[in-house]
Parts: sequence; structure tokens; C-alpha cells
Amino acid sequence: MTPLPNHRPKQLSLGPLETEILNIIWELGSVTVKDVHERILANPDRELAYTSVTTVLRRLTEKGWLVCNKQERVFSWQPLVSRSEAQLLKAHEQLHRFLAVGNPDVVAAFADSLDAASLEKLEAIAQRIQAARQAREGK
Repeated sequence: MTPLPNHRPKQLSLGPLETEILNIIWELGSVTVKDVHERILANPDRELAYTSVTTVLRRLTEKGWLVCNKQERVFSWQPLVSRSEAQLLKAHEQLHRFLAVGNPDVVAAFADSLDAASLEKLEAIAQRIQAARQAREGK
């Protein structure tokens, strides 16, 4: 089972432009404002100010998604969380919100609307939960 990452952004929710820019950073690994701006403007139907990219990079840094490094006069940004870690963190948050409903009957009511593939996934999840319980009790 994949553990949750040690680093968690302060805020998981992101706007569309933040998400787009984070995806560019995950793809490139390390970026400057110019790198991101050029990538976005490669689409002829897009317009975006250079300063807007700077603002979004600063916001992603404040939210804990990126780290900014300065070498001489050049600023570059790298992700603090990988794409797969971000997916894991978001799934974890969604699960907790779902379980916050608290009423097992409400949660179980969704089972009636699931297809066979979803039911198989739920069964696999139930088996992993049981294995985790047994491992915890065995310690």
C-alpha cells in the first residue's frame, strides 16, 4: 500500500490556471516564468500576461505546492509533491469527506447504483482494509 507523502500542501484545492501550470511543472520538472509563459502561449488561442504566470507561481508556492530557488538573478520553481502524490492526497481528502457523512446506510445506498467493475474495486478495497486491520492487530 502506498503511504501518504510526508509533505502535504497547505491547501489542496486549486483553480484551473493553477492546475494547468502545475501540470506544466510536473512535465518539465523545473521551470522559470518564461518556460511556463511560453508553453501556455504555444497555443495560438491563448492569451496570458507574463505577470499572471508570476502571480500563479507565487500562489502555488504559498499553498505549499512549489519551492522557489534563486540562482544569481534567475528564479526557478520545482514541485514539492509529485503528480502521483497529489492524486493520493486528493483521494485521501475525498475519502475523508465521503466518510464524514457518518451514516453507513447513506454510504451503503450508493452500492445499488454501482456497476460490476465498481463492485470489484470495492471488494478489493475491502480486502485491503481487512489486511491492514490484521497487520495492525498483529503488531
